[in-house]
Amino acid sequence: MASEAYAKYRFYLRQRPIMLAVFSVLAIVFFLGVTVLSRTHQAQRQAIGERWFNRGIADLNGKRFDAAVTDFRAALLYSPDEYSYQLNLAEALIGEGHTGQAFAYLTNLWDREPENGIVNLELARIAAQRGETDNAIRYYHNAVYAVWPSDQEGMRRNARLELIELLLRNHLKAQAQSELIALSENAGPDPVQQQRIGDVFLRAEDYEHALGAYNAALKSDRHNAAALAGAGYAAFELGRYQLAQHYLQSAISANPNDPESAERLKTAQLVLHLDPFRRQIPARERNRIVMEAFVAAGQRLRSCAVPTVKATAPASVPSLGDKWARLKPQITGAGLRRNPDLADTAMDLVFRIERETSTVCGTPTGTDLALLLISRMHEGN
Repeated sequence: MASEAYAKYRFYLRQRPIMLAVFSVLAIVFFLGVTVLSRTHQAQRQAIGERWFNRGIADLNGKRFDAAVTDFRAALLYSPDEYSYQLNLAEALIGEGHTGQAFAYLTNLWDREPENGIVNLELARIAAQRGETDNAIRYYHNAVYAVWPSDQEGMRRNARLELIELLLRNHLKAQAQSELIALSENAGPDPVQQQRIGDVFLRAEDYEHALGAYNAALKSDRHNAAALAGAGYAAFELGRYQLAQHYLQSAISANPNDPESAERLKTAQLVLHLDPFRRQIPARERNRIVMEAFVAAGQRLRSCAVPTVKATAPASVPSLGDKWARLKPQITGAGLRRNPDLADTAMDLVFRIERETSTVCGTPTGTDLALLLISRMHEGN
């Protein structure tokens, strides 16, 4: 009996490695089968998700936002953590007007990739829409320096332009000017971009840089009517009326149907014509201009009721009308020839009349506007 048991035990020992090998093979086969099934199932889920995603992209491009939201939500059922699915769902929600839900997705995406340009841009737009200006500026700055999947320079430029628009809407002119200067430094020679930058510089009231941008645009096309008009406007606001006249004449030649440029040209020509202090002007011409300006100031005074005496002033202080009436008999050709200093006295009164009437009655037109601009040119002299 003992020998028989011993023989069975030896048989078992001999068979054990074979059994272990069989079980190992079976386990491996089972594991591989489960892995293949799992991967097949995952691939199927991924393929279904991609089909929904592609449908969503088509609906999003077609501005069918309701359908796109449904498509992207379906895609996320199969790939819940897919970044692009969540991002496009957020954009579809924005298109649908559900910015609150979109904001929740976008903030989650920002936590995962704070350098993503699209995410920062959309967050900036939502913050701007909500009136959260500081947050909008922060996200726009992120977008300007962010990573973009394609056309990186173009997308950064557009993000900065949106930021500038936001700053201008909120009357943050100095910040807008700084952003514009940074934009112009990286714009290159493209005349379309330079003209666009010039237009925004005008709105930001940075006329010096606007003039530079328009000149850059005109290097490629010196007959560009819009750039010529913009350059004329900028030069006009800078008080460079001779240069403004040059640009505005060219602008009207290129586009006769430009009433704004025509009106500025008329005013610039009046300024150049009515300035008695311009260099190398003959005394006779100077006297003629002084008399013309003095008459125009008197007419302006009669049409605009300037308060005669300030409440704090003594009753003996003469009004502008009194001063004009007392000086009028002396402002003749003979009087100005006899007393050359009288021209300065007359023009001082003319300038004061134009400044005070513009405060009371608003910005004038025609000759009075030209005289007001001339007074500003010589203010402090």
